Amino acid sequence: MNWTERVFKLQEHGTTVRTELVAGLTTFLTMAYIIFVNPSILGDAGMPKDSVFVATCLIAALGTTIMGLYANYPIALAPGMGLNAYFAYVVVLHMGFTWQAALGAVFVSGCLFLLVSLFGLRALIIRAIPVSLRYAITVGIGLFLALIALKSAGIVAASPATFITLGDLHKAPAVLAVLGFVLIAVLDRLKVPGAILIGIVAVTIASFFFAGNQFHGLFSAPPSIEPTFLQLDIKAAFTGGVLNVVLVFFLVELFDATGTLMGVAKRAGLLVPGKMERLNRSLLADSGAIFAGALLGTSSTTAYVESAAGVQAGGRTGLTAITVALLFLACLFIAPLAGVVPPYATAPALFFVACLMLRELTELDWADTTEVIPATVTALTMPFTYSIANGLAFGFITYAALKLFTGRAREVNWMLWIIAAVFLFKYVYVGG
Repeated sequence: MNWTERVFKLQEHGTTVRTELVAGLTTFLTMAYIIFVNPSILGDAGMPKDSVFVATCLIAALGTTIMGLYANYPIALAPGMGLNAYFAYVVVLHMGFTWQAALGAVFVSGCLFLLVSLFGLRALIIRAIPVSLRYAITVGIGLFLALIALKSAGIVAASPATFITLGDLHKAPAVLAVLGFVLIAVLDRLKVPGAILIGIVAVTIASFFFAGNQFHGLFSAPPSIEPTFLQLDIKAAFTGGVLNVVLVFFLVELFDATGTLMGVAKRAGLLVPGKMERLNRSLLADSGAIFAGALLGTSSTTAYVESAAGVQAGGRTGLTAITVALLFLACLFIAPLAGVVPPYATAPALFFVACLMLRELTELDWADTTEVIPATVTALTMPFTYSIANGLAFGFITYAALKLFTGRAREVNWMLWIIAAVFLFKYVYVGG
């Protein structure tokens, strides 16, 4: 019996080495855009882009390897979309914290995630949060990403009269971003593997001809990770203002990871009587990758829903994940290419991901206003206050209030009452 069979139990899962390798390549192509997008977003927060690029590749490889070897699931990990935007544009640029303090908050949230996974508290917390609000969190982050993407592309701009307005669509960045989005949407509809990555690369190539971008080569030795390695400020993460940030990171990580893991496992046929046999192992891999990523110098790491593409291609074991991990390591040598990707080339990818996140709206029970209204408040408050934290707070408060005043207080979990009360106290006595 060869090592792949011993470690991954390929025959038991009805798969082969070749199938797993193809599945791994498929998953990688669908999520490789993160090696360009993450440095672009965190770079806006003042982090060194080259170091973030290395951290992104390393934590994707490390987290995915742990998932493959420890949990034996065909699921890949990488810095998550949405939380990287919250990290850069809200915590650092809007709230004024240093990126080192934000990394400290990510580290603490990862430790909390690890503890609730180890002690089996995950299910208790998830049960406390209504399903409608869980859907709303995804939708709200999608709207938040959409706003950031449109701004990066120059399609929306600031306006003193109307807050935001249409940007100058005659400029090359806006035109290229629109064309890039259309290309991604068309390729995705035609089921072309790596549609998002192709869109980013196509806009970047076009930028050399139409937007004055400069090409600096394709391959080089990996840049130094020293500027971000172990630069997190854990002490700052325990100050009053950042504790709110830690809570947001923790809740979104928890729901995102659990939902993605369950969804991909279901599609792979790995759910046994309604649950994943190795769910806790996969959650431990996820939570471990979060604080390891903070040590390396990147925002929260999570399971990628794009792993479903590899599952669709036949991936059933951790060998798929190991393949993805090796490909991320290989990407360390294309730093010059990552460095020339402009914001308007990653904007179409952000906007496309945002569009897909809005489909969670269809899961809401639109006949029950005590569920729909808090969910809508949650989703809309995130982009319009430029804060995921405000969206969560307003959603919890609205949910508790509507259930209380409509005589349905018994439907609210005791933990949600506490969370809503804490948020209400914060706004009444402390302020935003």
